[in-house]
Amino acid sequence: MSKRPAPDLIDKENPEWGPEEFAKASPFPEVLAERFGDKTAQEMIRPRGRPKAAQTKVPVSLRIDADTLQAWKATGKGWQTRMARVLCEQAPGHR
Repeated sequence: MSKRPAPDLIDKENPEWGPEEFAKASPFPEVLAERFGDKTAQEMIRPRGRPKAAQTKVPVSLRIDADTLQAWKATGKGWQTRMARVLCEQAPGHR
């Protein structure tokens, strides 16, 4: 089966780019700097998401009693961090 473009899906006002159009294109940071200035462009391009932590954590699956989990959750927001701290303090060889 040959892949032919569907005529009703072709946008004549915004045609698909080819190698020539990509060769003429400028990188996004350069275009932003030209239009808004370097400082504003840097603020707009900042990385997304949470900043990387110095010490990353590893997700695990842990099976514990339901009542134990409820007790930790009852301590309020941040219960997972507190639980991790207790586990760390009780780890064999912990200083």
